[in-house]
Amino acid sequence: MSGKVFRKAVLGLALGACLGSMAPMAYAQNVTGSVGGRASAGDQITVVNNATGLSRTVTVGSDGTYRLGQLPVGDYRLQVVRDGQAVGEAVAVNVALGGNTTVNLGAQGEVVNLAAVQVVGSRVVNRVDVRSIETATNITREELARLPVQQSVEAVAQLAPGAQAGNSTFGGLSFSGSSVAENAVYINGLNVTDFYTRQGFSSVPFAFYREFQVKTGGYSVEFGRSTGGVVNTITRSGSNEVEGGVEITFEPAAMRSSADDQYHRDGTVHALASRDEQQFTKANVWASGPLVRDRLFLFAMYEQRDFGERYTNDPGNTWTTSDSDDGFWGAKLDWNITDNHLLELLAFSDKSDADLSAYNYNFAANQIGAYQGDSFSTTGGDNWSLTYTGHMTENFVAKAMYGINNRSSFVRSALDEQCSRVTAGSSYSAIYASMGRPVLGCHPTGNSVVQRDDEREASRLDFEWSLGDHLLRFGFDRELMTTEQSSRYPGPEGQTYTAITVTPGQEIWDTSNAFVPPGVTQAIDARRRLQGGTFETEANAFYIEDNWNITPNLLVNLGVRWDSFDNRTATGESFIKIDDMVAPRGGFSWDMKGDGSTKVYGNLGRYYLPVTNNINVTFAGGLTDEHTYYALNGWSQQANPVTGAAYMAPVLGPQIGPVDTRLNIGGGDLRQSVDRDIKAVYQDELILGYQAMLDPAWSWGVNGTYRRMERALDDIRINHTPCGPTGSTLFPIGNPGESLTIWGDESIGCQTEGWITIDTSKDGYRKGGSGEVIGYWDPERTYKAVEFQIDRAWDAKWALNASYLWSKSEGNFEGPVNSDTGYGDTGMVQHWDHPANNQRYGYLFNDHRHQIKVRGSYALNETWTFGANLQAQSGGPVTAFGVAWPNDSIAAGSFTNEFGSGGSGWICVQNCTGSYADRVFEYTPMAAYGRLPWTWTLGANVTWKLPVETTDLQVRFSVFNLTNNQEKINIHSRYEAAPGVYRPYFEEGTRWQSPRYAQLVVSWRF
Repeated sequence: MSGKVFRKAVLGLALGACLGSMAPMAYAQNVTGSVGGRASAGDQITVVNNATGLSRTVTVGSDGTYRLGQLPVGDYRLQVVRDGQAVGEAVAVNVALGGNTTVNLGAQGEVVNLAAVQVVGSRVVNRVDVRSIETATNITREELARLPVQQSVEAVAQLAPGAQAGNSTFGGLSFSGSSVAENAVYINGLNVTDFYTRQGFSSVPFAFYREFQVKTGGYSVEFGRSTGGVVNTITRSGSNEVEGGVEITFEPAAMRSSADDQYHRDGTVHALASRDEQQFTKANVWASGPLVRDRLFLFAMYEQRDFGERYTNDPGNTWTTSDSDDGFWGAKLDWNITDNHLLELLAFSDKSDADLSAYNYNFAANQIGAYQGDSFSTTGGDNWSLTYTGHMTENFVAKAMYGINNRSSFVRSALDEQCSRVTAGSSYSAIYASMGRPVLGCHPTGNSVVQRDDEREASRLDFEWSLGDHLLRFGFDRELMTTEQSSRYPGPEGQTYTAITVTPGQEIWDTSNAFVPPGVTQAIDARRRLQGGTFETEANAFYIEDNWNITPNLLVNLGVRWDSFDNRTATGESFIKIDDMVAPRGGFSWDMKGDGSTKVYGNLGRYYLPVTNNINVTFAGGLTDEHTYYALNGWSQQANPVTGAAYMAPVLGPQIGPVDTRLNIGGGDLRQSVDRDIKAVYQDELILGYQAMLDPAWSWGVNGTYRRMERALDDIRINHTPCGPTGSTLFPIGNPGESLTIWGDESIGCQTEGWITIDTSKDGYRKGGSGEVIGYWDPERTYKAVEFQIDRAWDAKWALNASYLWSKSEGNFEGPVNSDTGYGDTGMVQHWDHPANNQRYGYLFNDHRHQIKVRGSYALNETWTFGANLQAQSGGPVTAFGVAWPNDSIAAGSFTNEFGSGGSGWICVQNCTGSYADRVFEYTPMAAYGRLPWTWTLGANVTWKLPVETTDLQVRFSVFNLTNNQEKINIHSRYEAAPGVYRPYFEEGTRWQSPRYAQLVVSWRF
């Protein structure tokens, strides 16, 4: 091949081959890409997929532009055809996920935009996509194979600037200051996000993924139901080449460092973890090829996983073994009915079963004792989607998808009916330690007995219509989300028993008018919580968008999305229906030099968040959540009814006060449970950015992001209305700080029945004792960030990507979950259970001021490749939470449960045990106690490839957290146990970084 021809081929192949952190433009369902540019008017442009033979042709318009949209991701040959004859040499072009590959062609079919497309070596280019207005990171499976990145979608997403792990108590990802319950995940266009709490998602076998796109902001109106980030993925597909492979992954316990044992400041045990062990092995086999050459293709994978854990509980008195041995599978069938009509079928299963066995354990002697019992869990489900793409004309494309996403969960034990959960609360830790930390209760895990099945029925239509300078996109999508759920605590009474310390004379729960008797310093909090039913939520959306090339160098994107949500009761009646969510979005991209090497871009838009199905189950099905308090008259040794193992059971004394039923929610008449005029949560976002090439290999960019959320949707404590005091406390779902309309009747102090409206910014809460009536502070969350990024594209020798993010997250609520207290019941957290919980505005849990990410790979030769991945971030704020505030006898935070309820920004410093009116408080702002330390983790790997051309055998050895950092990442945030009674463990850790471990991956492709 001549040097000129070779360069043309390499140029085309390089186009889009390494998008790195660039921001590709979104197209319908965003699982495809496009090729476009300028050429001679009247010429025809044909692209042919190298793997499948799929061919598409378009005629260059009179304005000299062309575009081929909705192309499956892959490598293509692009050819100019004039008067039926090929002109010039074919150009090799790569189409990436969600991207537009710009190829400008001269009169002889040659590539002319060389200034924007630089070739390094023979394969790689780093370009600026001048048609993009969003911030996104694309990562291919080829890049991941060179890097030490754990085999999970979460780990891949964290490579993107602005993405970070959420609260380790309930996991998840935080994007650009959002909480972990605001994201969306797609596989081949199918939404697989958990719609019950929005804190998880379904997943195919990791080796089945082909490419990932992590959207951290500015995404198209095609995407909705998210105020955080979007993880968009596609899977591998078959081709005309018959091939297969095997991949085995080992993470042996012998190559995992021990976790540190953690101790309180006073030297007592906090969490014993040094004996914990974990090992993981998985093996997958895959096959790919044509069932009918050029027309019908299949890719199929089966993966067997074996996961085992051995660990102690925090006190070190229970030893648990956990094992799962599951088979996962995925398949993709592609049928090119004709070159203009395609049909795709995706099917996969992520079902998993785990068995847990618990034993008594003597940590000091390292001795396993009597068997306590078993627990079993089942998760995951079967999923599929069918997608049709029709190129009706050169300028009009239609797309339709229908699919089912299923997620189930069932946790159970043979001892569920006979054994209750018994624990020692944090206030009881010292007494528990003095007892020798015996096993409490006979239930092997203490988990709730929960059975839930979630099924999403998803369907959508998308259209693209090219009209000269305009690319018009519009569509509709519908999701019907059904939850079947039942939940209760184990034990004959269905209660959990928590040992706590109390003070004589203390009101056992606020407004109970019942007080701890003299001489009683220990008590039991017996909690009963159950709920269930079958519930549906229907979500519909329409969108329309115009991508308008005002000039050849200036693209303007204008779009609008209209959403509606309908959350229903078990009988199918609407109880939350919101249908006025109009989300305008717009942006621009300016090719400053006209050569595609430099751009300025920006976007402004609104994004809405749906109401999760746990709200349906709790409010429309009814929730029983009661606390009964008893004096604790010591402990009695008992024998496990199944295993005979010894355990300690509490000896219950007299009941203290009435049963606390304030959190019970009736499932019948919901007029006092839900705001009649409830409104959806939304977020506004502004992004401005600049991106440029430095030389043939290097590019850099900078962008700024501003996000603002000024509405919340949560349960709100209401004990006062315009009718007066309510008597009993209500917790309706509404928009705190705005108007709340509920049904007024004599049960809440209204003389006549009818709808009443409460301005919750001024009314709704009546302080105990003083009777002062106030409202709730307006919800606010803002995120400001500046991101710098530099990228060196892979050229078969080395690559580097580095980013620095400065950000600030401020407000008075995190979002629909509360990471400060580890409370993850989405949309029903403690932010609005008391005005004191949202009085403070300041730095929020996800405020990490500095974030640094560096990843790179280097090929020593054709046999050896090395990779590294460094991620570091500054610590989050340390905020103290009290339990009361001035001039109020009602508690602002739980006296008994450190991680439940909310907390105020006021600490009692004087006269704390007397009347509420005599208490003297000191205000403590958010982050008043500084910040957590920096955390960082370094991964490294080496890959060896068998130096034989006919055999594709590779071995990759990776080490994660190479320096074995085990810094604390979550802490005890509750400062007080009662007014003036300080918790001794404030600021101490509750979660720590995972210790160092290693992974060996052996792959053979044949």
